Amino acid sequence: MSTAARTKRGRNPEGRMSLGAHLRELKNRFFWIAGGILVGAIAGWFLEPFVWDAISLPVHEIAKTQHASINWPNVTAAFDLKLQLSVYIGIIITSPLWLYQIFAFLTPGLNRKEKGYTFGFFFTAVPLFLAGCAAGWWVVPHIVGVLTSFVPNGETTLLVASDYFNFVLKLIIVVGIAFVLPVFVVLLNFMRVISAKAIIKSWRWAILVIMIFTAIATPSADVISMFLLALPLVVLYLLAWTVAWMHDYRIAKRALEIDAELAAG
Repeated sequence: MSTAARTKRGRNPEGRMSLGAHLRELKNRFFWIAGGILVGAIAGWFLEPFVWDAISLPVHEIAKTQHASINWPNVTAAFDLKLQLSVYIGIIITSPLWLYQIFAFLTPGLNRKEKGYTFGFFFTAVPLFLAGCAAGWWVVPHIVGVLTSFVPNGETTLLVASDYFNFVLKLIIVVGIAFVLPVFVVLLNFMRVISAKAIIKSWRWAILVIMIFTAIATPSADVISMFLLALPLVVLYLLAWTVAWMHDYRIAKRALEIDAELAAG
């Protein structure tokens, strides 16, 4: 927590912060995130050759049965891509840092007891993000294989390196973020922004969005991959509702106990 936030909390027993204090807190959190990703990107610069070999492997496998290759259209393309890939690697390997900073910034919306759940959110979100990245990586070869199968026989598939890289890495990170979203749903419930009733009431829309997302993330011809990717997202959504319901039940029960004590007094 920043010095400004601690000072403000010292003057206010409820820990409420002014808009200026929130902005200073946001700025400090942003600098921590940016600095962490920068350090991660430096490490990613040295890891880039290994990561690129893994990313390009599906294309090399396809090249065994049809004409396919990755192309570098200009002199600076390889250097530019190395920089971009280093940043993406930095984002993934520093996910514990920026996820913690996000949760730490949001927790002033919780009461003192609920702030203890910050680490619970954090230690849940990090494995889910990494699991989502792994799931995204798992579907990449299937997507590349199916989409390139539409190329007519005898023709050559020429993939521009930067386009191929953006397709693969953005897919991996987007799926990783999708796995973390249920944790933020629970956090919003703890902040009294959304109720468990509202979460479960929207289950049809949630499942529809999940299916659309997985249909976009996986090729339409690979229905099995789509459902295998959608299943954990649906389970995570239901788990988020369960945790939110338990939290709302506890709050409602406590409110009834307080009312009974006031009535008895």
